[in-house]
Amino acid sequence: MPFSNIRPPKEVYILTSISDAIPARFIVALMLFFACWINYMLRVNMSVNIIAMVPEDKTTKTVESECKAVANDVSLHNDTDITKQLRQPDGVVIFSWTNQEQAYVLSGYFWGYAITSLISGTAAELWGPRRVVFVTMFISAVLTIISPQAARLHYMVLVAVRFFIGLAAGFLFPALHALVARWAPPTEKGRFVSALLGGAIGTVVTWSLTGPLIETFGWDFAFYVPGIIAALWCVAWWFLVYDSPVLHPRISEAEKAYILEAIGDKVHSDSTTKIVPPFKKIFTSLPFLAMIVLHYGNNWGIYFVMTAAPKYVSSALGFNLTSTGTISSLPYLARMIFSLIFGAIGDRIVKRNMVSTTFMRKFFSLFSHVLPGLLLIGLGYTGCAPILSIALITFSMGSNGAATLTNLVNHQDLAPNFAATLYGIANGIGNTAGFVTPLVTAYFTKNGNGFAEWRPVFFTGASLYIIAAVYFILFGTGETQKWNYIEPEEDKRPSASSNDTTITVQVKN
Repeated sequence: MPFSNIRPPKEVYILTSISDAIPARFIVALMLFFACWINYMLRVNMSVNIIAMVPEDKTTKTVESECKAVANDVSLHNDTDITKQLRQPDGVVIFSWTNQEQAYVLSGYFWGYAITSLISGTAAELWGPRRVVFVTMFISAVLTIISPQAARLHYMVLVAVRFFIGLAAGFLFPALHALVARWAPPTEKGRFVSALLGGAIGTVVTWSLTGPLIETFGWDFAFYVPGIIAALWCVAWWFLVYDSPVLHPRISEAEKAYILEAIGDKVHSDSTTKIVPPFKKIFTSLPFLAMIVLHYGNNWGIYFVMTAAPKYVSSALGFNLTSTGTISSLPYLARMIFSLIFGAIGDRIVKRNMVSTTFMRKFFSLFSHVLPGLLLIGLGYTGCAPILSIALITFSMGSNGAATLTNLVNHQDLAPNFAATLYGIANGIGNTAGFVTPLVTAYFTKNGNGFAEWRPVFFTGASLYIIAAVYFILFGTGETQKWNYIEPEEDKRPSASSNDTTITVQVKN
């Protein structure tokens, strides 16, 4: 983890006990990392599981079959015998769902996720992010464990279960961003946000292990194992994480003072104060709308890789099930590695005050959005070169690791006091891409998995990536907005306008 060297300057940090050797915010950052890891285990398992749950039609046209028709040399492909793709213990139930029905199963999670994301940020700010994360993860764990039984009843029952998992999971990331706003000093924010890409490692581990797990025990266990791990993790979360440095019972006074001083007045230090966000100002803020557009373009690219890449690698390129999970996880591993690099670069830029925050956000959108879009366009013209196809998908997702300096942190710039609300709204809108992407992919590939079918899928994702970046470069900003600053009644100060009315919470105009 990149937080192992996080400590306040020597003049304000003195080791007084063994517990002081590990900063409290390092533990918080580590748990944020694993929260995202576990969340993605429960989110992405379906993309590979469904390959084992539903047999592939041998007669369907694929990129691989097109290439075999052109040349006999297919040495770049793994053994693509369909029976090996579906090798499981005897007696395992399989289904005959259509492409459209599979799309509903894959997208069910994101219908629920998009709905609760809209309100989850405000819920985290009002109820406390620690409690919100615990509840959402425990519910998701239980529902994942019962998913095999749901599938056996009917595919729509599984869709409903995935929908409710999404409803619960929609509360997670806004709550985590609320914790980042309260725990991360400005010079460490890039590394904290990088921790929120722990889902990349969760995807790598899940997809890499799913194939062997399915082939050894059957696809049921690809639900049981992640669900049990998530339930056990909830116990550790409750005892290790607190809503703010002020509420943490084991943090040193020196570290607490360092964090609160570094954050300053941009975030209200009393996390127990309940504040209703200024929704009118939020929804009429052009910089916030620009951030939403940037976030949507980012999510479309991510969900393409999450929901469509396993199908493309298995059905189109012809890799076997075990290889599919490993290969499909490579883009997420690349994204995690790149995010750590970009996060460290961003922290260095902030520490040295090299450029404005606005310039940094706009410049790095070239890496997080424009470059991935161009690589997806190239993917449409790779021809009979599966290794090149995989490389382009991997580097497209890897370059998107720069999102730690663009859409994944811009809401912290605009209004750290309402970071959870802003991210929740943006994530709710952005995650509609999660259920649209499988439907778009199913539409274009309904007649096969050849070049002509997949090329429009790639071009659609590339267009949204690039258009979103251009819009943000024109209208986005990294400046803190005036409506971020709050003033509790007990700390009344003279207002710039004699017409301001002080209520329980006053918002400066």
